[in-house]
Amino acid sequence: MDIYEFYSGKCFEAYEELGAHLIREKKAGKTGANKKTGTVKAKDTEVKGVRFVTYAPNAAGVSLMGDFNSWGETEMTRCYGGGFYEVTVAGARPGMMYKYKIYHRDGSSMEHCDPYGFGMELRPAYASIIRDLDEYKFKDSRWMKTRSVRQGSPLNIFEVHLGSFKTKPVYDENGNELTTEQVAEEGRVHESWYTYTEIAPLLVEYVKAHNYNYVEFMPLSEHPSDQSWGYQNTGFFSPTSRYGTAAELMELVDVLHQNNIGVIMDFVPVHFALDGYGLARYDGTPLYEHPTNDVGYSEWGSMNFIHSKGEVSSFLQSAANYWLEKYHFDGLRMDAISRIIYWMGDPDRGVNERAVEFIRTMNKGLKERHPSAMLCAEDSTDYKGTTKEVQYGGLGFDYKWDMGWMNDTLDFFRTLPFCRAEHYHKLTFSMMYYYNERYMLPLSHDEVVHGKATILQKMAGPYEEKFPQARALYAYMYAHPGKKLNFMGNELGQLREWDEKRQQDYDILKYPLHSAFNTYIKDLNKIYMKEKALWAWDDDPHGFDWILCGKEQDVVYIFQRVVEEEKIIVVLNLSGMTYYNYHFRYGFGNSMKVIINSDWNKYGGSTPDSEKTIYGDKGDFGFDLKPLSALYLRPED
Repeated sequence: MDIYEFYSGKCFEAYEELGAHLIREKKAGKTGANKKTGTVKAKDTEVKGVRFVTYAPNAAGVSLMGDFNSWGETEMTRCYGGGFYEVTVAGARPGMMYKYKIYHRDGSSMEHCDPYGFGMELRPAYASIIRDLDEYKFKDSRWMKTRSVRQGSPLNIFEVHLGSFKTKPVYDENGNELTTEQVAEEGRVHESWYTYTEIAPLLVEYVKAHNYNYVEFMPLSEHPSDQSWGYQNTGFFSPTSRYGTAAELMELVDVLHQNNIGVIMDFVPVHFALDGYGLARYDGTPLYEHPTNDVGYSEWGSMNFIHSKGEVSSFLQSAANYWLEKYHFDGLRMDAISRIIYWMGDPDRGVNERAVEFIRTMNKGLKERHPSAMLCAEDSTDYKGTTKEVQYGGLGFDYKWDMGWMNDTLDFFRTLPFCRAEHYHKLTFSMMYYYNERYMLPLSHDEVVHGKATILQKMAGPYEEKFPQARALYAYMYAHPGKKLNFMGNELGQLREWDEKRQQDYDILKYPLHSAFNTYIKDLNKIYMKEKALWAWDDDPHGFDWILCGKEQDVVYIFQRVVEEEKIIVVLNLSGMTYYNYHFRYGFGNSMKVIINSDWNKYGGSTPDSEKTIYGDKGDFGFDLKPLSALYLRPED
């Protein structure tokens, strides 16, 4: 590690020096290093000890405690000019636990997990665990060579919280299965989690059946509270032990890759958990956080990183690079970027120039090391240039979550159909700004928690009317330019808000309307993945044209998606009225093929599935429009 780069905020490989690193020696009888690479295979070596290094420049002293010294104290010595401490322990091995005891200059002390540790024990315990990052051997070379950031390609993301995607049954001492409530009350939620290895085939099967091509995991770095969902970290380099080890997480990513499924992980570069054993006042002083409380504490009850310090920037950059390099993640979705752009996320406080400089440096460095990795910003601001390349003054993200589209769309569908005329342009406004950035359209976990209701529940009207509206919403979403992201449970028409303690309500599919809705989502996803017109020219204004967007009183929208000679016409009737022989003009043809109709019988609608063609006369098309329905049409002549 280059110490100057570390202090100046230019380091991306700090984890190669800091943390707990195995000392290997070549096994007796083994041949020398590879002549081409100069390296010795891990299997040809044996572990002779572990070297521990931590950064604590303001500490009075640091001791190492662990399984290898019976949790006594082994004094660490200063190195690299005094800001770092190191010690090598011959008896340490992978799987052993350890902590640092940091002595403060006021005479107090605190035990900490390793900020650069590669593993931790299950909460509420917090010891770091020595891991062998070379233990797992990836088999995804074909995927890694051909992956891309999906510009000009379909990107359909299934967002997953690993602990509640699917769960194992938990039993009492008499063999009776406990209810979800009983599991939570007895503090046995951890028994219901699948491991990374166990969940892999289940997730692959589900993602393939629903025609998604990427998975996005909510944070998998270690965190103390299940209720934070991983967004308040204590172990930025530690895969959460809730689901297994580092090697098992690598296996999960590898299995997904071998099944042609990309993997994105949420990454949190803004704040961290304030638990005393973590980063907060790590060396007895505000080392990673702001020294003043007005900007040191976040609205979420966590500590804000001070991005103006080079060593903090190097810490975060190295963590981001670590997940891409060591675990083969295909991208990172970075949380709460508005809090990096503006002080405390408030535009009135002005741009946080040093934090913006940090994000530009990090994104540029990550792209230099991983050109095909995807960087996505969860940014709710109208800051210009989020997805512009750094060399042209941008932040360097590949995609930005379109929070404006999400809010306007959901607000529209919350409105009763007979009141929608005055809200008509909530669904046209997004195309006024769409080409300013490269966007992703999210219906994420944030929209189905904390009293916000599920996506299906948000639809106006009684139970039966919610389904046709949700089908129309998704037809609009998948035809709108931009990449797609849906949180698990949305595809079921779930009626219960997401709860991290229980799995999704798959049994709801026994009800016909939910089963039909699930079939619709599968078919819509399949069409999106197949039809080039729906994604190839997402970022080209020639890929989208309004045909009809001024019929406010009708609440009807018609537009087309285009790529070269391929065209798909999208017709939305979002009113509660049936329109008989509704006319619009398009070209000079006489017929259009119906690719999908959200009102078909098999999806729970009233239109016969056999109605797969509409007819016109030299470009004048007239047909019946069912209420709250959507059609994708392909011109045939």
